[in-house]
Amino acid sequence: MNVESEIGRKSVDALTGDQALALLRETEALLEGHFLLSSGLHSPRYIQCARLLQHPAHAARVGQALAAKVRALGAVDAVVGPALGGIIVAYELGRALGVRGLFTERDQGTMTLRRGFWIAPGERVLVAEDVVTTGRSSLEVASVVEAHGGRVVGVACLVDRRPEDDLALPLVALVKMTIATHPPEACPLCRGGVPLVKPGSRSGTTAKTC
Repeated sequence: MNVESEIGRKSVDALTGDQALALLRETEALLEGHFLLSSGLHSPRYIQCARLLQHPAHAARVGQALAAKVRALGAVDAVVGPALGGIIVAYELGRALGVRGLFTERDQGTMTLRRGFWIAPGERVLVAEDVVTTGRSSLEVASVVEAHGGRVVGVACLVDRRPEDDLALPLVALVKMTIATHPPEACPLCRGGVPLVKPGSRSGTTAKTC
């Protein structure tokens, strides 16, 4: 099926959490295996949102749905996401809200705002992510925003997979999933000899969809 033409026939309508989860499954964005997350934790499941976001119609639809939820946080002047995962989410949220969509990136290991992007003092800024696992990258982006004088109103993500609601910022998500994570020294998959995959690497092709 041609995803773009099929979805393109429909208007960008309201999207429920169950429908968003169905889109993740349809685009084979939910993977099973043994994964090294960016947080350093290991997990038997990984959410590769890029597989969903590669389809412009899907990206627009989830962006509109997430924008409808974040309006409860009040006015937003700009949306900022971390590279790479937050770039498309920030763009689609910005487009849906009618504001700028920016991204931060690492420069010698430090999260920073580059490429001529700017945040004016006092601007209300929303942090955008594809998946939140620990919230560490969200807080790094928030620190960059605050260093430029902006005010962080909250975090918006496609999938919240945190085990607990322990982020020091309001968080809005399309999908909430509870997925086990393990520190490397206590990982049952490591003990079982299951090959470790770093998503995005060549070895990631060993993962199977679920």
